[in-house]
Amino acid sequence: MSYQIQKEDKFQYIDQGEGEVLLLLHGLFGALSNWQDVLNHFSQRYRVVIPLMPIFEMNILKLSVEGLANFIHDFVEFKGFKRVNILGNSLGGHVALVYVKKYPEKVHSLLLTGSSGLYENAFGASYPRKGDKEYLKQRISLTFYDPASTTDELVDEVFETIQDKGKLLRILTMAKSAIRHNMRKDLPGFKMPVCLIWGKQDTITPPEVCEEFHQLLPNSEKHYIDQCGHAPMMERPVEFNHIASSFYAKLFPN
Repeated sequence: MSYQIQKEDKFQYIDQGEGEVLLLLHGLFGALSNWQDVLNHFSQRYRVVIPLMPIFEMNILKLSVEGLANFIHDFVEFKGFKRVNILGNSLGGHVALVYVKKYPEKVHSLLLTGSSGLYENAFGASYPRKGDKEYLKQRISLTFYDPASTTDELVDEVFETIQDKGKLLRILTMAKSAIRHNMRKDLPGFKMPVCLIWGKQDTITPPEVCEEFHQLLPNSEKHYIDQCGHAPMMERPVEFNHIASSFYAKLFPN
C-alpha cells in the first residue's frame, strides 16, 4: 500500500482510514516510512495519522522534546481531534510522554516501543566524524537485531544528513534535550492504558528500560519480541501488529 503525504499549514502528514485516531510518532532518525507496515495493517480499522516532526525545520531555539510535544499539540488542535491514541518509537515515545504530561485529557491510550524518556544509549560523545561512514554503519546496526536491516540505503540517508552541519547540530541538540528531560517522576501520574512493546535485543533502550516503564506506569502491560532490536514495528512488524491489535481490541471491542 502506498501512502500520500498531505501538506496543510505548517504540517506534513499521512492520514488514512476511519475510526479511532492512532497518532504515530517517529524517532530522531525516523521517517514516515518507519510505520509503513503499521499503517497498512491498522488503517483498515482505525484512522492512522503520522505527522512528520520538524526536527530539521523548527527554530533551533525552540528545538527540544518539549518543543516537539508543543508541535504535536498544535497539530492535534489543527486537525480537531478530541482524543488520540499515541504510538511512539524512540524519541517519538519521549515526545508522547511529554505531550501526555501536558495534555492528559487528549490521550486515550499510549503505546511505547523502544522509547526514550528514562534512559537511552545514544551516539553521545562518540558521534561519528564527518566522512566516517563505516563507523556510522556500525552505530546504525545497533538499532537492529538482524544486521541485514542496516541497508546501504539507510546508511547513505543518515550519512547524507550528518554531512549537513546545521542538521548535525539539530540532532545533537535533540539528543541532549532527551537526556535532560527525564520522565521518571511524572510516570506514576499517568492513568491511561499503556502498552509496552520491546525488542529483547534492544541495545539503545535495553529491556531494563521497559521493566522500569512497566513499574512506574500504573496501568501498563509489557510485551517482548525475541530476535528484535530498537524498532520492532520495522524489524518484526507481524508480531508487533499482533500485540498492538490485541491491545486496541480491548479498548475498542466493537
